[in-house]
Amino acid sequence: MAGHSKWANIQHRKGKQDKLRSKLFSKLAKEITVAAKMGDPDPEKNPRLRLAVKEAKSSSVPKDVIDRAIKKSQGGDAENYDEIRYEGYGPNGIAIIVEAMTDNRNRTASNVRSYFTKYGGDMGQTGSVSFMFDRKGEIMYPASVGDADTVMMAALEAGAEDVESDEEGHWIYTTDTDLAEVSTALEGALGESESAKLIWKPQAPTEIDLETAQKLMKLLDALEEDDDVQNVTGNFDIPEDVAAQLE
Repeated sequence: MAGHSKWANIQHRKGKQDKLRSKLFSKLAKEITVAAKMGDPDPEKNPRLRLAVKEAKSSSVPKDVIDRAIKKSQGGDAENYDEIRYEGYGPNGIAIIVEAMTDNRNRTASNVRSYFTKYGGDMGQTGSVSFMFDRKGEIMYPASVGDADTVMMAALEAGAEDVESDEEGHWIYTTDTDLAEVSTALEGALGESESAKLIWKPQAPTEIDLETAQKLMKLLDALEEDDDVQNVTGNFDIPEDVAAQLE
């Protein structure tokens, strides 16, 4: 089982749903505001905004929250956020990429560095681990949408690069520039996806043991809970038996 969904499942089962939902809504709203401010406030004319709105809807963000986030981008008092990527190593050398949006670079850098230090990691320079990942578009569908062959055919016809399927769902991968186009094409064949976003895809995930996983989860949780952090990615894979013990 690939680590892409397992980490999310573990977070969900640890009983942090309400706290995570509040944080998620805030992060998604921030992405919508930034996307709308950087381009056209009409999602149909702004691919980044269209994907941000789609991701928000798939996470059950209320329509009024989405509308307020777009409206906020057009106001003169809208915050100016810098998009920053931090890279480093977690316990046992697990490569980690942290994507943030911040109105205070010094605060965010200090916080991220403190999390790495506190939980057995080490923050490096930009480029220190990103070479171990590929920038890709990821579109997720539930297993109920069809069998692996059906989804594979639809994905390839839509222009996707690859598909990974298991009992939990289908993950369709595209180039980073083709995500919006492929996502739209797939809606005609498979319906609305559960998620469509840009990711850092590990080239060779490292399988980790229970001790490493326990240490790593503390670091990942701390990073995820920071208000400035939008996304966290690691090149790890959690085996089923280890995941069961973490839960």
